[in-house]
Amino acid sequence: MTYSFDTERLCAAIPALTGKRVLIVGDVMVDEYLIGDAERISPEAPVPVVGVEREQLLIGGAGNVAKNIQSLGGKPELISLCGTGSNAATLRHVLQNENLQANLIDIEGRRTTIKTRVLARQQQMVRIDREDTSPLTGTGLDRVLEAIKDRLPHHDVIILSDYGKGLVTDVFMSRLNTLLDTYAARHGVRHNVFVDPKTRNFRLYKDVFILTPNAKETSEGAGMPAGSREEILAAGKRIFELLNCSKLLTTLGASGMALFNGQDEVWHIPTTGQAVFDVTGAGDTVIATLALAQAAGISLLDSCMLANFAAGVVVGQVGAASVSPPELEEAVRRHQAPAISRWL
Repeated sequence: MTYSFDTERLCAAIPALTGKRVLIVGDVMVDEYLIGDAERISPEAPVPVVGVEREQLLIGGAGNVAKNIQSLGGKPELISLCGTGSNAATLRHVLQNENLQANLIDIEGRRTTIKTRVLARQQQMVRIDREDTSPLTGTGLDRVLEAIKDRLPHHDVIILSDYGKGLVTDVFMSRLNTLLDTYAARHGVRHNVFVDPKTRNFRLYKDVFILTPNAKETSEGAGMPAGSREEILAAGKRIFELLNCSKLLTTLGASGMALFNGQDEVWHIPTTGQAVFDVTGAGDTVIATLALAQAAGISLLDSCMLANFAAGVVVGQVGAASVSPPELEEAVRRHQAPAISRWL
């Protein structure tokens, strides 16, 4: 099998992303930024005093995946957890400002995840995490699965955006797979599940359609190094043995991507990012673009190419960014045909 890069084919595929529906299940959070300057040291302790000049609230975690899908013209719907009280109200407010459709399962006594970053002179001084990472159980778990069951008929694919905040557990994955199997038996179609993994939960993602780990996560998930080409191939094979997934997309930073289209067919896609200012959220962009393109019926290799170009756009911006269809088309047209090669 060979792959022929075609600029016009990729650009013609981008409008097909518009209107495609993707269900995102995962850990949503608020990213709070306190931005100012530090001109003196505190008399109370040897730490800088930051005079806050402005504040910014952004949607993070699984919410940033949804934001990326929406930016590309897709129709995301988010199912996630939150607590009650003022922080939950803040989360709902941020989602509303982003015009993102979300079904938040509120759980009494659980903390809503808020990550506060204090920045001075473009440097992060400290990060403060307010969260609850205890495993989801009981009626809260039942409500999440019921929400997923209710929305399955309305979506083409599912993204599982795991940030290790307690939603994804062994019990959750077992019940989710049973739910998807039951739906497939009744309707003749099984939703493809795309997973942005958390290393500590790696062994839970059995029988999913595709995982999108970075090199570090690939190494830790496989329990072996993943630096050289040979090591990446070996680690990928090990992940297939452990999880029985259908596909695997390992993102390699400046080295691009390795797409395992099964154990015996592996492609290397070089990076298209020209200037890298910030890799924050690049993984969210990759899985969002990939899933949306697959929902639109675009081939897997072309879907990965679009995800690669989209990631190349966002790493050239500061902070968790997203890409629009015109920006994605410009990126495709701006670059010469990348030297895609088959590793296996």
